[in-house]
Amino acid sequence: MKRKIKDILAAIAYFLYEKGILHNSIKVHSIDETIDELLHTNKSLVRFGDGEIVMIKGGDLMLQKASPEIAKGLAEILAYPYDDLMVTIPGIFDTLSDHRKASRQFWKDHLLFCRKTYEKYCNPDRIYYTTFVSRCYYYAKDRSNCGEWFAKIRKIWENKDVVVVEGTRTHNGVGNDLLDTAASVERIICPPRDAYGAIARILEACEAYDKDRLFLLSVGVAAKFLALELFRKGYRVLDIGHMDMEYEWYVRQTPDKCKIEKHEIETEAANREAGYTQYLSQVKVRL
Repeated sequence: MKRKIKDILAAIAYFLYEKGILHNSIKVHSIDETIDELLHTNKSLVRFGDGEIVMIKGGDLMLQKASPEIAKGLAEILAYPYDDLMVTIPGIFDTLSDHRKASRQFWKDHLLFCRKTYEKYCNPDRIYYTTFVSRCYYYAKDRSNCGEWFAKIRKIWENKDVVVVEGTRTHNGVGNDLLDTAASVERIICPPRDAYGAIARILEACEAYDKDRLFLLSVGVAAKFLALELFRKGYRVLDIGHMDMEYEWYVRQTPDKCKIEKHEIETEAANREAGYTQYLSQVKVRL
């Protein structure tokens, strides 16, 4: 019953904003506009999903415990203080008509509890970019554009030397061709939980590379702070989050979310048994 009441309230609140009865001041670029900006500029990117907004409010996530320090830092980044550090938020404020039913309900519920957080911390003078740039498959009611989007995304790192900063089980580009366009791929493997506490060590490992490297980050909330620090030091860095998982779903054409086998593999022995020898050769640092 509580869930049903919540869904009804969420639907009413969203209807009022969608019809303009309540004012919405937050603007977000489309997926195409976001990809094109990344493809045709040298800008960096930091992404905010529902989890980062929950942490600004003081809530824990499964792989990261909350703290006032994290909440304050996230709020400062969400304010979009730098022109060349693109900030993404979910593109959910004008309409959800392009979302599949389950995604539409999820974001209505999210906004019921979190819209005021966006309104408080988002910069009214900015147009944000969309977080769905890295999560462009599952949400979509019409998935016919996904192939074109992923093809353009893969061009962003075409012929570039890439450093992937990820968790022990993430395996970006392993078993698929997501990163095959890159000139080279090296990896820094980070703690799977509470990576925020390891930021100093992760930064030290990243700074061992020259500034001609393109960094791709998949380390949860810690990625926001890493992206900011690396950007400030002159690196180009893209916080790609769970893009690899979305790409796996796209390649497999799954109708819904499903588990990806490689995300269960963690130790060096398990990776070797799975045949991930190229992945292991790309790992340069384990923290």
